[in-house]
Amino acid sequence: MPKEDATILVTGGCGFIGSNLIRYIIASRPGWRVVNVDSLTYAGNPLNLADLDGNPRYRFEQVDIAEYADAARVFQEHTPSAVINCAAETHVDRSLDDGKDFVRTNVLGTQVLLELARTQGCRFLQVSTDEVYGSLGLTGKFTEDTPLSPNSPYAATKAAADLLVLAAFHSYGQDIVITRSSNNYGPYQYPEKLIPLMITNALESQPLPVYGQGTNVRDWIHVTDHCKALLAAVEKGGKGRVYNIGGASEETNLRVVQMILDNLEKPESLIRFVPDRPGHDLRYAIDFQRAQAELDWEPDITFAQGLRDTVTWYVENREWWEGIKSGAFRRFYAKQYDARLKDYR
Repeated sequence: MPKEDATILVTGGCGFIGSNLIRYIIASRPGWRVVNVDSLTYAGNPLNLADLDGNPRYRFEQVDIAEYADAARVFQEHTPSAVINCAAETHVDRSLDDGKDFVRTNVLGTQVLLELARTQGCRFLQVSTDEVYGSLGLTGKFTEDTPLSPNSPYAATKAAADLLVLAAFHSYGQDIVITRSSNNYGPYQYPEKLIPLMITNALESQPLPVYGQGTNVRDWIHVTDHCKALLAAVEKGGKGRVYNIGGASEETNLRVVQMILDNLEKPESLIRFVPDRPGHDLRYAIDFQRAQAELDWEPDITFAQGLRDTVTWYVENREWWEGIKSGAFRRFYAKQYDARLKDYR
């Protein structure tokens, strides 16, 4: 467990989960210092943490975690007590388009961090995903003992990283913990993901592309609940343990989109059903009883309330996402969806 005056190294801290986690640490752990390591790829936005500029308990290092020498310098200078690895390429559609960056960051980057954490003798928390388990049918839930069966390049790289982390525990006795969460949502999420994409498109009265018939089911967790779980895992998690982190909020993609439109008082005529993406997992559902028992954690925010708050955040922060949804994002979005929308069902 990190001490009251610990230094915590958070990788990917300018991304969605990482920036929310850093802000939560600064607010809830007054003795901790945070070092944010981020290479600032397309989804890493320093503006996510602009409110921490000048805070003596916060330090930013622009470093690629796959570059051993650069990452080693950060460890040597800051001697962290724990590493929380949020750094990852995460968008399934992008991994289907080109998986090289996913292998570099998600696999090689994790291995570099593991080796440095082992040398430093600090706890290593791997922030993973329920997508490593593959797809469920209409019943059942993923447990920590569910075999890994990833169905996308993204999920495969996260599963590979998890196996490297577990191998470090079994081979060296390294102090590691793995968390696997369900789908996150909340403020500062890059608008390529389902919920922010649908909110921002609806605000612009643009079509809302829904894969297939929208029947794919996801379990949703608000990012604040996830951040609380991550700190519980760092402080209380058993060495070598894996913890599923779920939101107890299963919804079909179509129902999520309809709820967003209801919140914004926008018509369902904006919905466009587009051809499904390859290997689209049918359903995810998380059994998080181990986290409840060993971490004394469970989600607090209902999906209905969390979604209302998230919609409000995007309404009130148009400048943040309007700049993102131009340039490279717009070109990628066009490549993925525009041709499909011409023949929507």
